[in-house]
Amino acid sequence: MVPSARILTKNAAPVLADRDYVLYWMIATRRPRWNFAMDRAVEWASELGKPLLVFEPLRCDYRWASDRTHRFVVDGMRDNAAALAGSPIGYYPYVEPRVGAGKGLLGALAERAAVVVTDEFPCFFLPAMVEAAGNRLDVKLEAVDSNGLLPVAAAGREFYRAYDFRRFLQRQLPDHLMDVPAARLPGRGSLPVFDSVPEAVTLRWPRALRPDQEEAFSLGDLPIDHRVEPISKAGGHRAALRGLRRFLGERIGDYGEQRNQVEEGATSELSAYFHFGHLSPHQVLDGIARRSDWTPWKLGDEDGGARRGFWNLGESIAAYLDQMVTWRELGYNFSFHRADYATYGSLPDWARRTLSFHSADHRPHTYSLEQFETASTHDAVWNAAQNELRERGRVHGYLRMLWGKKILHWSHSPRAALNIMIELNNKYAIDGRNPNSYSGIFWVLGRFDRAWGPARGVFGKVRYMSSKNTRRKLRLGAYLDRWSGRAS
Repeated sequence: MVPSARILTKNAAPVLADRDYVLYWMIATRRPRWNFAMDRAVEWASELGKPLLVFEPLRCDYRWASDRTHRFVVDGMRDNAAALAGSPIGYYPYVEPRVGAGKGLLGALAERAAVVVTDEFPCFFLPAMVEAAGNRLDVKLEAVDSNGLLPVAAAGREFYRAYDFRRFLQRQLPDHLMDVPAARLPGRGSLPVFDSVPEAVTLRWPRALRPDQEEAFSLGDLPIDHRVEPISKAGGHRAALRGLRRFLGERIGDYGEQRNQVEEGATSELSAYFHFGHLSPHQVLDGIARRSDWTPWKLGDEDGGARRGFWNLGESIAAYLDQMVTWRELGYNFSFHRADYATYGSLPDWARRTLSFHSADHRPHTYSLEQFETASTHDAVWNAAQNELRERGRVHGYLRMLWGKKILHWSHSPRAALNIMIELNNKYAIDGRNPNSYSGIFWVLGRFDRAWGPARGVFGKVRYMSSKNTRRKLRLGAYLDRWSGRAS
């Protein structure tokens, strides 16, 4: 059974048991397994004796829509089509060919649905879209949370420091670790077989993939940003699993010592798969548990917020889990409880005060959005990071922090810096438009951090970083050779 803490009712409409099927509106947790929303839809289908239809759409009018983001999602659609092809579950992928073309499609499918299940994702345009759908639909709409190991609603409030959230996790998470989404799809005989989507629907809103999984559209014909090209890494849950196996087999043992090395580091490179819902944190924890002969019964007794002593695993694995659980879910917690998570006013009071006091300080350099975007600054390290972001869709974690700190240093004001960081990150980062994107951006300005003294020009008591210190800490020779000289 899906835990009640993960189920959020989005309207007051009833279950209509006389209708034809259960509809799963897949909008964020874009994977067939390890998915509480899929499990909830299966529960409803089993209880009502109805077939299940999975509807996975992709709009073209969301902000920063590009070939990069679309390609990654469509890769996942292809994987989902293959995974569901041999099951009783129907699958209907739809890619909107022009702005407004998909209007009415959810309603048309919901007209025959006994209940509608969707994904809870506390960021970007999705919360408003789900709320609007709940107001329109005449049938019960539930949003189900598959975001992390801890249900986002479990805390009941937002946290402002990782230490406090970690302490809360250490006390509460053991009660939730035994609730795990299904690793397998139901087979034939478990559910009635879904027949077909009505022809009137498919004629007006053609499927994105033909039966042979050939795309029924061209990215070049869609009204999205074609200048932001796809990255070389494929999307989808199969690519995510390959990446997870590589990380667990080759890198996680060195994560603690090597994650801050830029070229030969031991980072997971899984954040894009988390963002698009192609990978589950439960699946990652399961892989770690199998690798380490570990179970939740082996948790330590640490409950005071310290990093060590809770997971009762090796130092490198515990360091990774602190990133995947504490820091990642801290961002989800904040965006779930704070509707203003993407605004300057959501910064802590101390940060806004010190930045305001130093807002008129002399800047050694000031650059426009265009100059930042084209990596046209005086700083080779910063330019390299921006070139990597623009071309690869990612920046190494330490360099991403420096990237943001120097935008603050070289912008006309803290608010201008915030707008530039959001624009560049969400436009180019394949894992952008996510609670953790906003965590990283706002950390630059003081969120989830503390005041540092003495005060510096421009930064005040917000933590300072420099390219000079970064060169001393990291081995950047090969990285700069690769990225700093790129044509802008």
